[in-house]
Amino acid sequence: MTTSRDLIQQGGTSFGTSGVRGLVIDLDDALCMAYCLGFLDVIHDKITRDSRKGPVALGIDLRPSSPRIAAACVAAIRSTGREVVYCGALPTPALASYAIESAMPAIMVTGSHIPFDRNGIKFYRAEGEISKADEAAIVIAEVPMDSLPQVEPLPSPVIAASIAYHDRYINFFGATALRGMRVGFYQHSSVARDLFTDILEGLGASVIPLGRTDQFVPIDTEAVAPEDIARARAWAEEIGFDALISTDGDADRPLISDESGVWFRGDVVGLLTARVLGIQHLVTPVTSTTALERSASFTSIVRTKVGSPYVLEGLDRLIAAQTSGGIAGFEANGGFLLSSPAHKGERSLSPLPTRDAALPIIALLATARSQDIALSALLNGLPARFTSSDRIKDFSRENSTQLIARLKVPGTATALIENRCGIQTHTDETDGLRMTFENGDIVHLRPSGNAPELRCYVEANNAAHAAELVAYILSRIAASR
Repeated sequence: MTTSRDLIQQGGTSFGTSGVRGLVIDLDDALCMAYCLGFLDVIHDKITRDSRKGPVALGIDLRPSSPRIAAACVAAIRSTGREVVYCGALPTPALASYAIESAMPAIMVTGSHIPFDRNGIKFYRAEGEISKADEAAIVIAEVPMDSLPQVEPLPSPVIAASIAYHDRYINFFGATALRGMRVGFYQHSSVARDLFTDILEGLGASVIPLGRTDQFVPIDTEAVAPEDIARARAWAEEIGFDALISTDGDADRPLISDESGVWFRGDVVGLLTARVLGIQHLVTPVTSTTALERSASFTSIVRTKVGSPYVLEGLDRLIAAQTSGGIAGFEANGGFLLSSPAHKGERSLSPLPTRDAALPIIALLATARSQDIALSALLNGLPARFTSSDRIKDFSRENSTQLIARLKVPGTATALIENRCGIQTHTDETDGLRMTFENGDIVHLRPSGNAPELRCYVEANNAAHAAELVAYILSRIAASR
């Protein structure tokens, strides 16, 4: 008997930092069905109201492979006797919010920010993202799959999820929150390009669409491409705006630039958003800036491995401990997870414990508008810590693991950077290898959880130095391959 476990083990894909990831050629119909059936089998006894037969929400991003993968997911869901609520192309947080409010599980077909020849599937319980334990259980579930259900065309989309997400932010921030602001929107192939435009205009902004394309563009908000850095500055000079915004492919990671076209780091966006919302307790990966601690803005800060499931585990522990005060998390890519209600006067914003791009974008723009200041002024007073990051593509996890093991040998890391930062004073192995040096520089190397890449992060007191050190370290590693 062939089972979902058999197909998954043979499939050449795996769970990354958030969801299943793999080459499109490997994500065939049978494998997609295996993951979906494993997911539904794992959650069936954990959700109330006869969840084995309850509806499942489904959404996609704008990758060319997403509709085909979604059709396979629909066939798998229907084979269990469940109804599919197909929400069409929409942001991942919009689907998650709708599913949580409707008390139904959800499946999002998206590869997030990775290249178009790859894709993925994210899974949500009725209460939110699945855990790492759920991922492990899905992989070993043994759902019979000797015969595969027939794949049919996708049903007509239901727009209720997109409407609810739109109203969520209009109702909380108010229709005049961005009145008079000119906002550039680098739309590329973001699934949010139309919905976010509607939201921003509904808040009073004038939106300038930029860079829209039907070709999928893999925007990584944690390692912004040089061409996107140059593009933002050119648009600022040529067009002029109060801010420029964008997202990754499925719109759970924001990109925000100031009036000069200078992109904010995602962890700085998270810090600023948390302060705006009055958050007291934060959970964030070890890759986020140490300006969090140095700012003395928060009662507690919990550091985790990279990936929203780890951040969620930390948030769940705070909630279980009945921690008082606002609770939220974010990742270095800027994706913001709200775990307790936010308040603005008499208005309240319900929790959305999954990465979200809309909340940090709107929160920062609305703050600048209400204080009548330039967006760049929001950075005033922050500790002088600057982070730069980049990656080496086509660098296998095995190669990354071997490199990190070598660098753990005393003196090896110092030799790699030719003693540019002094002696190594501290090592953190929470996720990869994070090394602190006597001059205050921090160098962090870790394998990507989504693709065969080695990621390098440098934090320093000077932005130019951080960028130069990242480039230097990666060039040294590349030359030694």
